[in-house]
Amino acid sequence: MTEANKNSPSSLEDALEVATDIQPALNKLVVIFQRTTEGGSLTTSQVSIMNQLKARGAARVSQVAAAELIRMPTASNALYQLEQRNLIERSRDEKDRRGVMVQLTKKGEAELQRVSSERAEALAEILRWLDADGLQTAREVSDLINKLAEIYRPTQDSQK
Repeated sequence: MTEANKNSPSSLEDALEVATDIQPALNKLVVIFQRTTEGGSLTTSQVSIMNQLKARGAARVSQVAAAELIRMPTASNALYQLEQRNLIERSRDEKDRRGVMVQLTKKGEAELQRVSSERAEALAEILRWLDADGLQTAREVSDLINKLAEIYRPTQDSQK
């Protein structure tokens, strides 16, 4: 494989073959994970928004919506819920006083850390069923999943 091909997206056919193979098991594991973390203080969407704010710092609601691939009203509602719990705070945009920025509070940072630790422990309970070789493979797959989460940008067509 040439360097250009190695860094190019795979064919849809090849990707579909892999997706078809892993999709049922992935769905099962996602459901198990969500059920074991159910009843937590934050939803998966709220954790995602808070992780984004932790990584990128203060952002406008429109930036949160774009990064989360959600509409503005959905982002506003999610942020309102987080604000009511004092997990985020709003402030005027210093560059454009008409705009509002949102950022994590100290309480929000602490809650995100707590929930992230709980979820990591829940995932570890699933992963501990693997033998040493399987766990090593999971480490390698985690690198790929993290890379995919970083580089994937859906098109308008894929968001339908």
